[in-house]
Order: sequence, then C-alpha cells, then structure tokens
Amino acid sequence: MIRIYQEEQLSSDEILSRGTEGNNQELSATVGDIIRRVRQEGDEALREYARKFDGTELDSIQVSPQELDHAVESLDPEFRQVLEQAAENIRDFHSRQVRQSFVVSQKDGIILGQKIVPIQRVGLYIPGGTAAYPSSVLMNAIPAKLAGCPEIFMVSPPSKGGDIASVILAAARIAGVDRVFRVGGAQAVAALAYGTQTIPRVDKIVGPGNAYVAEAKRQVFGQVAIDMIAGPSEILVVSDGKSDPAVVAADLLSQAEHDKMATAVLVTDSSQLAQAVSEELERQIPLLPRAEIARVSIDTRGKIILTDNLEQAINMANQLAPEHLELCVDNPFDYLNKIIHAGSIFLGRSCPEALGDYFAGPNHTLPTSGTARFMSPLSVNDFVKQMQFTYYTPAALERAADKVACFARQEGLEAHARSVLSRSGQAGTGGDKP
Repeated sequence: MIRIYQEEQLSSDEILSRGTEGNNQELSATVGDIIRRVRQEGDEALREYARKFDGTELDSIQVSPQELDHAVESLDPEFRQVLEQAAENIRDFHSRQVRQSFVVSQKDGIILGQKIVPIQRVGLYIPGGTAAYPSSVLMNAIPAKLAGCPEIFMVSPPSKGGDIASVILAAARIAGVDRVFRVGGAQAVAALAYGTQTIPRVDKIVGPGNAYVAEAKRQVFGQVAIDMIAGPSEILVVSDGKSDPAVVAADLLSQAEHDKMATAVLVTDSSQLAQAVSEELERQIPLLPRAEIARVSIDTRGKIILTDNLEQAINMANQLAPEHLELCVDNPFDYLNKIIHAGSIFLGRSCPEALGDYFAGPNHTLPTSGTARFMSPLSVNDFVKQMQFTYYTPAALERAADKVACFARQEGLEAHARSVLSRSGQAGTGGDKP
C-alpha cells in the first residue's frame, strides 16, 4: 500500500529520494565488454548477441524497404488513422521549434553570424522484444526530420522470430526513418557509435532503453553525442481536494505500470483525497495486466504527501523536478509561471499524462531523476548544432587591433597579440611590445 506522509515527516533527502539504484559495477563491466566486442568484430558480434540475448538467428540485420511498406499496409485501419494523426500533432508542435540562421552586418565592415546545421547522422534506439512503443518512434524521428537530418537510422531488438513488431516498422515509415536495423541492447548502441559492416556510425544517439542501453550510452558519450541518460519513469500529481480520487489513482498507475522502479507521487492539501486515492490504488492495481509491476512501484517508491496548502505543494514540485507534472487544480494557469522545474506539465483535471505520451504533440522523451532542473524535453534543437562566423575588413581590423592585443597580453598570450598586429601593420613597430 502507498504510504501517506505529512510534509514535516520527510526530510529534504527523503522527499527527493526516488529509490533508484546506484552505479552497478557488474553491469558497467558487462556493457564495456559488449562495446569492445562490437568494435572489434562488427556484424559477427551483433549476430552472436542476437542469439544470446534475443534467441534468434539474424539472416539480415537490416529491415528491407518492402518490409516497412508492408508494415504500414498491414496496420489496423483505425490505429493507422490514430498513428498518422498523432504524427501530425507531433509534427505541428515541433515545427515551431525550428531555428533559423542569422547574419548581423555592421556598418563599419564587420559581419557576424550563426549557421544552424542539422546533425548529419542520427541513430534512434527504440525498445522492442516483448514491448512495442510506436510512440517512441514518432517522438524521436519527427523532430530529427524537421531539423533536416539527412540520415536517420533506427535500431530495435528483434523477437525470437527475428522480426520487429509491425507497429514499430509502420511508425518508422510514417515518421520518415531512412534505415532500420534488427539490433537491440548495448550492442546496438555500440554499433551506432562505432559502426559495423552493415550499420553506419552516427553522430548522435537518442531514445529510451533499459539499464544496459543507458549504460552503453553513458560509455560511448564523447565518441558520439547522446540525448540524455534516462532513469525510471515518474509522475507527480499536485491536486486540491476537488479531484476525483479514482482519476488521480489511475494517473499515478499510468507511470507505475512502466517499471518496478517507477516513481508515482501525489502532493495534496486534502487528507480526504489522500485517503481516498490510497483506497482507489488498492482497488485498481489488481485490475491491471501489469499489476505485479505496478504493485512493486507503488509499495516501494510511491508516496502521498500532505501539505498545508497548494503553495507548499508547488514548492515541493519544484524541489522534485519531476519528469511528468500534473496540476489537477482549479485555474491551473495561475500556477504555471510558478513551476520552474519539470519535464512536461499537464494543466487541469482533463489533461492526463497519457495525452503527452501519445497524441497531444509535445515530446514524451523527458528528463528524469531530477534532471529537469537543468535539462529539457527532446526537441528539434537536439538534432542541430550551431556554427558561428566572423568577417572583418582590413579597416575594421585596424580599428580593433590594439584592443585585441591588449586583451591577449593581459592573458600572457603574446602570439595572439602578434597575429592581430601583424595584419594591421603594427608588428615590429611601436605596437610590438615584448
């Protein structure tokens, strides 16, 4: 059963604790070995790990274009319509994030600017095997496509039959993924980072995965860019006493069913709601197909925290910096500007977190484990880089030369000073100070 606390019963550390495990040295060593094998042996290592971890023989590592087309054609018509509408909503929201290059031309012969350049090759990791999350394909691939990335590759673990779920392949086709590979786990991350005979090396890896995938991303960071190291899913519901306890309990369970290590927290100023939600959780958990997972999550990591008022609840939300934050209150926009740390905010009693997972348009790849204090949801910005440029005419350089040399010499870098003065005609003259 979920535990109910008065705010004063919890220390700051206890409030912030998500119960996540520390660094697992055995896992880290195992992932390191996998990465080394893939770097050394390429496709052969991928085939061996497919036999070992996925129980399948890979005849072909790459999924053919014909398989992608067939996956779309075989979709249930109703779900295909939903998938395409979700893709359009995601595309519409993220299209507003596209940034433009700029040039500043000054009158005195100076031109400055910034170029926005798409990352050339992006690798998407999409969970597979017993799970099939086409939503993750859309959320990762569509921003990359809008950013203008020329090559978007996707990896996903195959089933024992060597296949990737058709809904995953269909989503890849709809979202514009260029190539898909039947590879999962840490070995897939290694293949994207270093390349194999079949899988090209990429510049950035994004997408969720299990602990092995997260650790592999951590280890290859620097060789390639990554989006984030994602932890277990989490939700924080801030609610007054007017919310339906059955609805609040259902929202908490929407994340608890993800993972035994998921964190579901309710912060409220109503003791009546707290007790009613606790009872609703006990009623609803046995009805879930993933009841065992939800039970462990709620019992070990779930919390209901009672505060004196909603202002205290908002302050606690900012302390926790949750991945998902629901504001189940009257006039939720009155509180929006008071939230400074959250991955994605869901406003009002008619806005469950699941809307964001699938359909509304904002991204569902979000910072976890309190990293919303300094990180943002996945966006088009994650798939571009900035290049800056500078142009000075000879006359403009002449006007700036003494100032630049002064600054360089203040830092003890005489060659910097001379490189400027040599162009302005001052090197070897009175401007050439030892």
